[in-house]
Amino acid sequence: MPPDPRDRPDACPGAVDVHQAADGGLARIRVPGGTVSAARVDVLRSAAIELGDGFLELTSRANVQIRGLAPGAEHELGARLAEAGLLPSMTHERVRNIVAAPLEDNQALVDAIDAALCADPALASLPGRFLVTVGGAVSGLSGDVGLVGDALFLAGRDSGLRVTDPVDAVVTAARLFQEIRGDAWRLSEVDGGVRKITTALGDPGDVRIEPGVTPVAPGAHGDVFVAGVPLGRWDARLLAGVPVRITPWRSLVVPSGSDTRCLFTSPDSPWHGVSACTGSPGCAKSLADVRSDASRWIDARTAPGRVHWSGCARRCGRPAGDVVEFVATGDGYEEIR
Repeated sequence: MPPDPRDRPDACPGAVDVHQAADGGLARIRVPGGTVSAARVDVLRSAAIELGDGFLELTSRANVQIRGLAPGAEHELGARLAEAGLLPSMTHERVRNIVAAPLEDNQALVDAIDAALCADPALASLPGRFLVTVGGAVSGLSGDVGLVGDALFLAGRDSGLRVTDPVDAVVTAARLFQEIRGDAWRLSEVDGGVRKITTALGDPGDVRIEPGVTPVAPGAHGDVFVAGVPLGRWDARLLAGVPVRITPWRSLVVPSGSDTRCLFTSPDSPWHGVSACTGSPGCAKSLADVRSDASRWIDARTAPGRVHWSGCARRCGRPAGDVVEFVATGDGYEEIR
């Protein structure tokens, strides 16, 4: 995987500052914690149908992307998002990256962290790759700053610090990272960064919590239901008027009894654990139409496990953890285990 150039700011797309892909503008809408009300779901659905390609893409950070935007359509999209409350800060909209354990009662904490990040002018220039995690189920997703109960995680590991004000701890750690990061995009890239932040915040204890990743399986979970979205592409005609919580595993937590047509609802589904980058024709760098190839492969799939399809050596969208990869080479695929 080639190194990222650091002679420019990171190029993570935003909701208004879109990326120009081969299939049109690509907007990424941050959804801290993944929770979207029914009214806001309908705003996103309508925008995808009327302004984009008719699909909502789910990302590994539980955000939403709309592709296929015509030139200038991002202005109309931004206006719709702002009116719906999905764009609370124009200055901070690319840095609102907060992933939360989707089956935990943590959205109020996520909202408080989001509001505090947006209230600090200095944090507007955080890299778009900076990530906050909330909850044990997502603590292993390589967050820059994270919380598991009162434990403060830094660079994806338990720092040993225990905090009484989790919001202040996250924001303070983000400020300290901003001060020491130089041209780094992630805390793990800063030489001695974790030690510097830990020293500034207090004395760490000896107990450490191991980071983990616990994907939620499709199916019933108490009074909610988890539905998988094949390859993370949600047909925007579906789930009208339904509140959702997006998971970092490209699935949706919906109320029990919701219409889940065209989604998969069992961990035994051959789609479970399979992801892919955009591929051709949407991405000019891709060497293959990975989504079509993955869909054909699904029909003959014989073994369970996590599999990711990539259109080039950049391997965009690769999920964390153990995963089998099929990487396009221009002459087929290389299998990486």
